[in-house]
Amino acid sequence: MGVTVLQIFPDVSRSGCHETEKLHKRIMHLDAVQSGMFTVECDSYYTTAQTGGGVRKMHIVHNSETPTTTYAILDTGSKQVTLSADYLFDLMLPRLDHMYQSKKNLKIESKGAKYEIGDFLVKIGSVTMSGHYKGILVEVEYLPCVTPALCWSLVREFMQSFMGSCVKPTLPSYLQTRLHDIHTPQDTVQQYVEKFNEFRDGPSFTATQPATPAT
Repeated sequence: MGVTVLQIFPDVSRSGCHETEKLHKRIMHLDAVQSGMFTVECDSYYTTAQTGGGVRKMHIVHNSETPTTTYAILDTGSKQVTLSADYLFDLMLPRLDHMYQSKKNLKIESKGAKYEIGDFLVKIGSVTMSGHYKGILVEVEYLPCVTPALCWSLVREFMQSFMGSCVKPTLPSYLQTRLHDIHTPQDTVQQYVEKFNEFRDGPSFTATQPATPAT
């Protein structure tokens, strides 16, 4: 596990398939090798009216890279707490329905192809919510390093090589307060939740073509 950075890639044409194919071609031109597929999905639960204390959220995240782990992110509004549990944690969720209720129309996932290129692992995902295409999310992991402060310049330069100017010079907001911390899988999951929330709050549209990755 190295340092992971997530980046939304702007889909100017809003065609889904066309833009993801563009990214696949760019990364292949850098001699990347496709190494399989991935899926990250997120279900969001909200506190019921009976619990009091304002509305709180619980995001349940599954990542195909860690298939035996369920991540639960408790969002109080002022802070987030991430819990890692056995996959059987999902079986406990029905017992929490007196406290948390899911909103099925908010289920969101990023799914696509992953590539290996040198010390980098790249995942190009098409994001869908309740079956509707929302956009493109790219995950880049630099494997040899576990501290963002020591590798951000290198990661940024690599990301700009195939995503262009949408990659800003400054660190993503989530990593700015964790520059010198050891990066963990929980940090990756929290970044996904942050980006998924951006997609949920953004405009919704239907892709003119299925947003499936090129092979």
